Amino acid sequence: MLEKIAQKLTRRPKLVILIAVLMLIPSMLGAAFTRINYDILSYLPQDLDSARGEALLEDPFRMAATTMLIVEGMPPEYTHQLQQQVEEVPGVSNVVWVSSMVGIQLPTEMIPQDLRDIFFSGDATMMIVQYDQPGASEATMKAIQQVRNLCNKNCFLAGFSVFTKDTKDLISKEMPLYVLMAAVLSVAAMCVTMDSWLLPVALMLSIGLAILYNFGTNIFLGQISYITQAIAAVLQLGVTMDYSIFLYDRYLEELPHYEDRRDAMATAIVSAFRSLSGSSMTTIAGFLALCFMRLTLGRDIGIVMAKGVVLGIVTVVLVLPSILLVMDGPIQKHRHPCLNPNMDRLNGFIIRHRHFFVVLFLLLFIPAVYSNNHTQVYYKLDESLPQDMPSIVSTNKLKDQFNMASSHFIILRDGLDRADMRELEEAIDQVPGITSVIAYDNLVPGTIPDFFIPQEIKDLCKQGGYQMMMVNSEYVTASDQVAQQLDELNRLVKAYDPVAYITGEAAMTADLISTSAVDFQVTSYLSIIAILILVAIAFRSLSIPILLVATIELAIFINQGIPYFTGAEIPFIAPTVIGCIQLGATVDYAILMTTRFQEEIQKGRDRKQAIRSAASAADVSILTSALVFFCSTLGVALISTMDLISGICLMLARGAIISALVCMFILPSVLVVFEPIIAKTTLHWRTPKAPKPRKPGRPGLPHRQREPLPASGEGTAEPVPAEESLPADPIC
Repeated sequence: MLEKIAQKLTRRPKLVILIAVLMLIPSMLGAAFTRINYDILSYLPQDLDSARGEALLEDPFRMAATTMLIVEGMPPEYTHQLQQQVEEVPGVSNVVWVSSMVGIQLPTEMIPQDLRDIFFSGDATMMIVQYDQPGASEATMKAIQQVRNLCNKNCFLAGFSVFTKDTKDLISKEMPLYVLMAAVLSVAAMCVTMDSWLLPVALMLSIGLAILYNFGTNIFLGQISYITQAIAAVLQLGVTMDYSIFLYDRYLEELPHYEDRRDAMATAIVSAFRSLSGSSMTTIAGFLALCFMRLTLGRDIGIVMAKGVVLGIVTVVLVLPSILLVMDGPIQKHRHPCLNPNMDRLNGFIIRHRHFFVVLFLLLFIPAVYSNNHTQVYYKLDESLPQDMPSIVSTNKLKDQFNMASSHFIILRDGLDRADMRELEEAIDQVPGITSVIAYDNLVPGTIPDFFIPQEIKDLCKQGGYQMMMVNSEYVTASDQVAQQLDELNRLVKAYDPVAYITGEAAMTADLISTSAVDFQVTSYLSIIAILILVAIAFRSLSIPILLVATIELAIFINQGIPYFTGAEIPFIAPTVIGCIQLGATVDYAILMTTRFQEEIQKGRDRKQAIRSAASAADVSILTSALVFFCSTLGVALISTMDLISGICLMLARGAIISALVCMFILPSVLVVFEPIIAKTTLHWRTPKAPKPRKPGRPGLPHRQREPLPASGEGTAEPVPAEESLPADPIC
């Protein structure tokens, strides 16, 4: 069946390419209609108190999107007029300022002290702006922009929704640059390591199609996170480029055995599919391990990337052969010398000092594990943004002028006794770090009859059988102080209302910290177990999976431990993502080395000769793969102004090189030293394999000398002696 499909594909290459291009139409439509979620906190498990409280802020309070508008050095008349204009903005549900309670005619010094402390600081005043829709919704994003348009240079809009808006604008501006930089650097890397200027272009066309198909099919998920959107394309490029190179390699190997290059490509398709469908399983397993995170951001990344690998294989098998056949003539015409280092002497040195490298392998675990465990991570999302962004500037003003580094929203039942509520508010006000408490009793004196109370005050504090308190803190989000403060607040609030909820950015970030700590352990163990099983099945071995996974885990520990020595902090999501992706994507380097080693052993060579030959054959392929992965992710790391994105991509780029170096310098020594154990714990390790039969055919010119064939594939080449028909090198 597969052979028939391959034969049909190679006979109509232009038709295949046309169909592939037409498939871009639904893919682009799907990508355009896939929603991008810019709120990482929305991926928290929905059974947490902070998430339940956030749901109540959305409905019935409609306060999930709440911003603070600071006005500096302007008269009360301007602020009152601005309040009225903001209230008219579509998507704004309520605006609360001091005029809502006492009017603007009353001098500031005559306003009750509680209200002055909330709304005034020096020559600055603050109003609270609420929105109809959640903070990350498109309607709220538009409303925030319209509010900004109404403001002058003395106005500053702060809040988590504003931070989300700036994140969206930044990603939208930089996203095309990520893809462009990754493509340019990857093509440059391939031009250095491949012997044709146009071959990298052909491979990039295939990968580009797969990436667009992947983004188009995201519509079935409904939405993806902005982190997934930013890194998915470059990750798919770096991870799946190997598959394209492998197909081209097989095509070159088969070419001398067929008169018609289309038959050679058909055979290469069959071989590539059978090999890639198995070898890609480790990469897919690494991505799917992310799906077991309670923080559903992991599932978002995992599904999109696993799907990207599958679509990459499908595109390589179904579309790339046609691209290569159509471009075969130009590819051969535009050839050039390329990098083709001879690693034999280096491998000879490594094998002679194999015991030293095995000892080094074991000793490196000590500093690598220690530094990995002590690398500092950050959870405060605004730390990843440029500090001159409007939302960051406004947040700093809110902190400096109103002593509001973070805000907590406490939601309680509305039926609580008013005296108990007053007592609770006073107790909360005494908690260290609390700067102000905005509650119904603070805003409305008990002597005022209910029918005199403005409706906007009622809507702000009481809705649907619940009442809300806004508690402002001088402690920043994700700090140890705010974590202790939240524990104390939770203790106080639960004493008065056991079903109360505390939410807000700080509370949700605290849950993010605890959730991520568990997620890192779970996904790390799952990815290791899954890949151990897959490698064990592939080699029918008990020892090989342990040795290979241990080798790549050492590379991961080194990669994640480097920030400890440089004093840098990394984004909280990085350890989870890096651990799974680096293991799944780069364990293939170790598998390639081990496969070559087994092949040489099965030819009857002793283990030292076998590993030297295997390493010399595999090193260039490993370097090329790592170099493409490195370049595709490094470009994003260099140009992204978001540390969350650049930090992850920098670690991925560095991880690819570290894994390659560990596989080239340490793994050969490990394999040759432990070969006797491998032989005893692996089925058919030394059993020679029968040579694969080939279809008879007149040998053509080897790749380095073959003349370009006609586009139709009907031409033939002059035969050459068999000894000249050398297998072509996939790299150069």
